[in-house]
Amino acid sequence: MDIDSIDYTDPSLTSDPYRLLGYLAEHQPVYREPHHGVVMVTGHEEAIAVLRFPDVFSSATLIAGPDPWSLFPERPEGDDITEYVNSHREYLPQNDQIVTSDPPSHTAQRALLMGLITPKRLKENEEFIWRLTDCQLDAILPLGTAEINADYAQPYTLLVIADLLGVPEEDHAMLLARRGIRQMPGAMPGAADALPPVASSERAAGHNTLEIFYDYFSEKIAERRQQPLNDVLTGMARALFPDGSVPEPIEVARIASNLFAAGQETTVRLIATALRRIADEPEIQAQLRANPELVSRFIEETLRTEGPILGEYRLAVKTTELGGVRIPAGTQVFLANGAANLDPRQFECPAEFRVNRENVRRHVAFGHGIHTCPGAPLARSEVRITIERLLDRTTDIRINEAAHGPAGSRHYDYLKTHMFHGIAALHLDFTVRD
Repeated sequence: MDIDSIDYTDPSLTSDPYRLLGYLAEHQPVYREPHHGVVMVTGHEEAIAVLRFPDVFSSATLIAGPDPWSLFPERPEGDDITEYVNSHREYLPQNDQIVTSDPPSHTAQRALLMGLITPKRLKENEEFIWRLTDCQLDAILPLGTAEINADYAQPYTLLVIADLLGVPEEDHAMLLARRGIRQMPGAMPGAADALPPVASSERAAGHNTLEIFYDYFSEKIAERRQQPLNDVLTGMARALFPDGSVPEPIEVARIASNLFAAGQETTVRLIATALRRIADEPEIQAQLRANPELVSRFIEETLRTEGPILGEYRLAVKTTELGGVRIPAGTQVFLANGAANLDPRQFECPAEFRVNRENVRRHVAFGHGIHTCPGAPLARSEVRITIERLLDRTTDIRINEAAHGPAGSRHYDYLKTHMFHGIAALHLDFTVRD
């Protein structure tokens, strides 16, 4: 493969980015690509090294793209630019979010977040997930067909996170509407009725952003501090930073909002990817129907081979060396999770999908170290319960051929981005169990 001729950001690669990523993982685990001057980290061992040293590889430019310096007033010189980057974070996108922070700020924010996602709360939330899953399936299965993203996964994932954070069910429809998400009639648990989504003109004017969550949670946190109740929001209101200081309501709101931003869209794509494989590969569907205990392993192998995050950026704030490649301070690094999960030094025959792969949990689809996705247990539960209930309630799940073509010549539209992997729309047909 002539890798120097390929621009890794080319939208034409989005339908199958893994040929390039797999080749790089095997042959060039650290690769200075010639189109943007970015160092791509594609090897598993090398990716772990980047994730282990946030003092060298900053998350500040996580979603800034291949040229973060176009956003800064200037580009500093020297072998350690940490101070400059920390003092200019306001120029970078999502600079108030935990995903772009570094220690010690990240340490405090993550501790606060983990205080919201406790094992006890996750267990309580799973009870809601089971109930919600059946409500959503009650709405789509009688139709015999559905577009999985819009009809099921988008409202489903948002409502799961809303419940986790203690949003009262009477507010669920409002949050769906403000995010522009359509809910199928009869799919909402509880007494609330779905509201129509906001118009596209309103979303374009900024009404479909995280600001709705900032405002909502800031208001609720302030209310619970004045009038505590026996609910999750009160627990959030009482949460403290590790040093015992009391966060401002907006600080808690940002943490909560990150769960919506980071957790919803990625889980939507994971659900669609998993169901596409089940519907498109009858032998795997039959294997899971006969052995439901394999569903969890199936999900892990889906994460390894087609996780929703292809890669994210890190900025080398200190001059270093990785995999024999010198990386000067100021270099933008593309941490290619999707490639690291295909590293043959870690996974035997990595391009093969093996439901019974023994070491599958070594994948880095959810990150590693301090930046391990805190919502990983939640995402796993959402996908597992969806698959288990869908298999229980159907005798067959099929790709809709009118939308995606017949077996052997399928076509799917994928998100046009080099950072995420996901089907834009997935149409499935079902045969409902009597």
